[in-house]
Amino acid sequence: MQKAAATDVPVHELIRNRWSPRAFAEKPVPGEILRPLFEAARWAPSSNNEQPWAYLVATKDDAENFAKMLGVLVEFNATWAKQAPVLALSVAHVKTQREGKPNRVALHDVGSATAQLTFEANSRGLLVHQMAGFDAEKARQTFTIPPDWEPVAAIAVGYPGDPASLPEKLRERELAPRTRKPLGEFVMSGGWGHTAPFVAT
Repeated sequence: MQKAAATDVPVHELIRNRWSPRAFAEKPVPGEILRPLFEAARWAPSSNNEQPWAYLVATKDDAENFAKMLGVLVEFNATWAKQAPVLALSVAHVKTQREGKPNRVALHDVGSATAQLTFEANSRGLLVHQMAGFDAEKARQTFTIPPDWEPVAAIAVGYPGDPASLPEKLRERELAPRTRKPLGEFVMSGGWGHTAPFVAT
């Protein structure tokens, strides 16, 4: 299933077709397909080249590890994410490596890495759904995450599935049109609240 965005101006097809499904096919994702996703994340930009990202990954063929990952999700997300063949957790190093000072852009950089992972996944026919709905403290304990590292987001990866496999309310959300704020609401120039001239309609 595809849900191409109805963009106001043309953008790359990878961006138009990127969306976050909840229905995933049972088809496994082999290691030779997964590895390039994390290679893409590896080459994301980061402040001072800190590369403050790490990923904990569980595939369905590793039942014990997959159950651990599923166990840190909130119940709502676990109900659909259990169908995904790959679950992961992005983690940010919130202190700089050289000086041990707070890295205020670490979460931004991890988001950038996961965005690159997502587009690499999309280019290979996979879809990605990131989730804020997980227990960060439980994740820290379950995976013995060090103190200077902060769990950021849970991630489901897999091939597109059938929306009919979802409960009714989730199926409705899966099939609903995609929407976004207009550019004029968030692209500003000269001061806060002043819409940039090039996006004014």
